[in-house]
Amino acid sequence: MPKYIALLRGINVSGQKIIKMEKLRSIFESMDYKNVITYIQSGNVIFDCEEDDPAVVRDRIVSELKAQLTFDIPVIIRTLEELHEIVENTPYQNVNTEANEQRYITLLSHSATDAAIAKLESFQNEVDEFRFKGLTVYLLIRKNYGDSKFSNNFIEKKLGVSATTRNWETMNKLIQLAEGRS
Repeated sequence: MPKYIALLRGINVSGQKIIKMEKLRSIFESMDYKNVITYIQSGNVIFDCEEDDPAVVRDRIVSELKAQLTFDIPVIIRTLEELHEIVENTPYQNVNTEANEQRYITLLSHSATDAAIAKLESFQNEVDEFRFKGLTVYLLIRKNYGDSKFSNNFIEKKLGVSATTRNWETMNKLIQLAEGRS
């Protein structure tokens, strides 16, 4: 049975789209998903389900969330294997934590056009940087993510695709939880 990670976009931020994790867990369980685990309030859900097609899983989750919560929530789906690949393939293997360098991962819902990617790449700078690999944008933030030009909203607008961003620690914790390690 495939293990999936659903990453919800824009919940529990600034008093918007508030969802308690207990409620989120119960919604996933009501869809007959198994071994449901939520992690922190930003909307990370690990679960097993029989469906092999991630797009079908995503569409079902989006529909069920809309039905039960009455507002739209973009959802990005990745498998455990995909999360492993994302972490293993980071172009930023070494970060200088003493210089406050931080890694973030922006996960795209689908591919951006070459023109949109070129538009985003025109904003590269010496403070923060990013690299594309498939449906992933790897960010190296040298100051504070809250002050970075490369916020999730900025990336979404420049690329014209839905996305969600998680920090490096969250990505690794999701892998640990999905593997049954705490």
